[in-house]
Amino acid sequence: MVLLDNSNFILRLEKIANEAKDNSSFTITFKRYDGHDRPVPRAEKKPLPKPETYMCLMRAQFKSKKISTVVRQGDVPTMMAMYSQFMKSKMDGLKRVKKVKSKAKAAKA
Repeated sequence: MVLLDNSNFILRLEKIANEAKDNSSFTITFKRYDGHDRPVPRAEKKPLPKPETYMCLMRAQFKSKKISTVVRQGDVPTMMAMYSQFMKSKMDGLKRVKKVKSKAKAAKA
């Protein structure tokens, strides 16, 4: 997994979206991140310290490619603006779901 800064993450995400546009998909996940990259210690050891501020871990996966970035609390508005711009520009191939009316509802009306 490649850890990138925020702007490079969006650029690589655009490349992934272009590759996946025709016949595949990719996933993006958001997770609260406390800065610890080790597992929680056993009960007899002292626990990991609580962070002052939490961060957001963003991950994207396309086939075997994985990228990630850590968004700090002060960078959230700018990162979300960049992410929303990405979503508006690249997510145009979504198909509309047709609603199917059931016969029971049609008979009552």
